[in-house]
Amino acid sequence: MIRDQPKLDRLLADVRDWVRTVAIPNEERVAAADEVPDDIVSDMRARGYFGWSIPEEYGGLGLTAEELVTAALELSQCAVAFRARVGTNTGIGSEALVADGTEDQKRRFLPGLASGSLTGCLALTERDAGSDAAALATSAARDGDTYVLNGSKAFITNAPIADLFTVLARTDPDKPGARGVSAFVVERDTPGLTTGAPYRKMGQAGSPVSEVHFADCRVPAANLIGGAENMGFRTTMKVLNKQRLHLAALCIGPAIRMLDEAIGHVTSRRQFGRPVSDFQLVQAMIADCQTEIHAARALVLETARKRDAGRDTSLESSICKYFASEMCGRVADRAVQMFGGSGYVADYSAIERFYRDVRLFRLYEGTSQIHQLTIAKLTLKGAQ
Repeated sequence: MIRDQPKLDRLLADVRDWVRTVAIPNEERVAAADEVPDDIVSDMRARGYFGWSIPEEYGGLGLTAEELVTAALELSQCAVAFRARVGTNTGIGSEALVADGTEDQKRRFLPGLASGSLTGCLALTERDAGSDAAALATSAARDGDTYVLNGSKAFITNAPIADLFTVLARTDPDKPGARGVSAFVVERDTPGLTTGAPYRKMGQAGSPVSEVHFADCRVPAANLIGGAENMGFRTTMKVLNKQRLHLAALCIGPAIRMLDEAIGHVTSRRQFGRPVSDFQLVQAMIADCQTEIHAARALVLETARKRDAGRDTSLESSICKYFASEMCGRVADRAVQMFGGSGYVADYSAIERFYRDVRLFRLYEGTSQIHQLTIAKLTLKGAQ
């Protein structure tokens, strides 16, 4: 649902201009420094990029699902690190509060996330609880008006720079799986919370990821999201159902950029006396890329409109994330092929970096295999 087309058009024009004039010229700078510089972060804050999905009453733009994915398609046409810098605030780092937070919690934390003065993250995954997220072992024991958290989280995007952690922990050890899990907001300066050194990763330079550790970390009971125990996994599924749609859109932007780069290369490079784009096998790769990009965009927009209409999109969100992330990987592979040796060498093109960066899309927010199982399960359930 698009509420105000002229207003959205102004936002999209701003994002396109920013990607072209600020982000793309600074991609190598970010890759070399392995961080998004403060001046660029400040610019994103000033433009309101951190608060896209946060309701207007808490300082955000309150974008609908359709508006959010449309903007994400534009913002993601540059190095992934830029989108990741704001992405936890517009997604998994704020959505638990937006979906289920108490009014007091929303007023305490959402304005800072919306402005970008706070950076949020979601601390869900553990070393032994990845795809099987309900197997998490981090504990939260009630002690008066506090909860004492103990345990560790792994592979947490933006953890090294986060000010606010949405943490899933087990409050009832006697309830197995998802039933005994609660969600908390934990502030960075809480004694007992530490983050590890950023991982050395395959790609996405500039997007810090690390472990998070809790050692007798006392969190006020007022920071229990929603004020009720053992509801954390239900909250998490609300977060992920929306974020999977958002992430699907974020897979399409890099695919568009890679295809544009490849077309620029094959139309300018000549072999055997003519442009490489004249060769039919190259044209076949272009056609496959363009077709899949259009299909992914159509899936995402249709699902966003359905979500805005208040309908359940659990199945469709999983389909979108699965298809768009796999599509992006295929486009990356074809782009390298169209560039030839230049696509393998970082000195010659951005394609080498994108090829590594987009590999993660098929792993986080549910692996492709988990989504295949989810899609089949929901489809079979609907057939009964």
